Amino acid sequence: MGTMTISKRTKAVTGTIAVPGDKSMSHRAIMLAAISNGKSTIDNFLTGEDCLTTIVAFEAMGIKIERNESKVTVHGKGLYGLGESMQPINLGNSGTTTRLLLGILAGTPHHYCLYGDESLSVRPMDRVTIPLTKMGAAFDGNQHGRLLPMSVRGDNLQPIEYTLPINSAQIKSSILLAGLFTKGITKVIEPVPTRDHTERMFTAFGVDISRQGNTISLKGQQQLTATNLEVPGDISSAAFFICAAALKSESDLIIKDVGLNPTRTGIIDVLQRMGANIQTSITRYIGDEPIGEVFVKGGQLTGITISGNDIPRVIDEIPIIALIASQANGKTVIKHAEDLRYKETDRIQAVVDTLRNMGVDIKGTEDGMVINGKPSKLKGGEYHSYKDHRIGMMIAIASLLTNEDINLHEPDCISISYPSFFNHFDQLLED
Repeated sequence: MGTMTISKRTKAVTGTIAVPGDKSMSHRAIMLAAISNGKSTIDNFLTGEDCLTTIVAFEAMGIKIERNESKVTVHGKGLYGLGESMQPINLGNSGTTTRLLLGILAGTPHHYCLYGDESLSVRPMDRVTIPLTKMGAAFDGNQHGRLLPMSVRGDNLQPIEYTLPINSAQIKSSILLAGLFTKGITKVIEPVPTRDHTERMFTAFGVDISRQGNTISLKGQQQLTATNLEVPGDISSAAFFICAAALKSESDLIIKDVGLNPTRTGIIDVLQRMGANIQTSITRYIGDEPIGEVFVKGGQLTGITISGNDIPRVIDEIPIIALIASQANGKTVIKHAEDLRYKETDRIQAVVDTLRNMGVDIKGTEDGMVINGKPSKLKGGEYHSYKDHRIGMMIAIASLLTNEDINLHEPDCISISYPSFFNHFDQLLED
């Protein structure tokens, strides 16, 4: 995957950009469109590697999908319309595709074999397969069905009432998707509200779903109606430039057409608590999803504690939060984020090792990290992305703070979620 030299940057972050479509929503849009009745169109679809993996997986099961740049047309075949793939389905490095797809396949009367790359093959799937097995699906894979490669036999599922053992929108979504195939009411109870794109998108496809407190209820055997969707910009991708702007005095950044779903805007709340000058404005709604603009100016930041209810709303942004915490005055404590150890890499360890090598006073803990911050120059040099897109982008943004160039190894992984990242990087930061 090569090495990229990123020159140290001194310029403030100024300009206006629109980030690519939301990764979470792009996955879900393909899946729900495939099991709906009729033709759906999806605009501003994220053309990153993981989301394209979802397209290929559904094509392997007989769904016709047409793609014209970021516009995708899906010809859905209804709830029970997926065909049996004659070949094992390659899920690449996409944990989202895998966990959500398992929920759908659990209710489908066929046999499927799934596999992924080396990284995906060590990520735990039992968090999903345990509740799906209780509903009646059968799984066989490495470590007793815990890891890929894995076979799935579905059909004749029973509804379930399930309390999530951890805060995970993927587990919640997988169970709700499986609940569509039951003849009763499936209930998922989450300890803390997690991102709710699945529930909002169900509504867009005509599915009746309800929430009372932290309990989500879904009646099975509802038919999905094809629809036309527009995917908002991804706030998790925008977070890298939002944080970059917050770091640099004289910055003046506008992110337009970005999703402002309150289950995803934890990054805005965290930065505001640190003292960042950030405002948001909702300009329109697409279905139930708010879309708008984010305005950022640079300033002084102060360390805070990030824990508990914060974590589900910032789980993908913690690497870049750790970087800016290194430049905040005082201590930042991140805890209750143990799920980071099961991402594309062990993100806690990767962040700690990378920032420590840059000269940051940082210590890893079992479920997070402690950063003793102060505004300072960081060390450039040789750094690895760990083939993790969010680690790669964190390292690139660190070039604003180094006194020498950074050589980023395996930068191509960034295209998983943000294919145009370096175009926007140069646009906003070219000296």
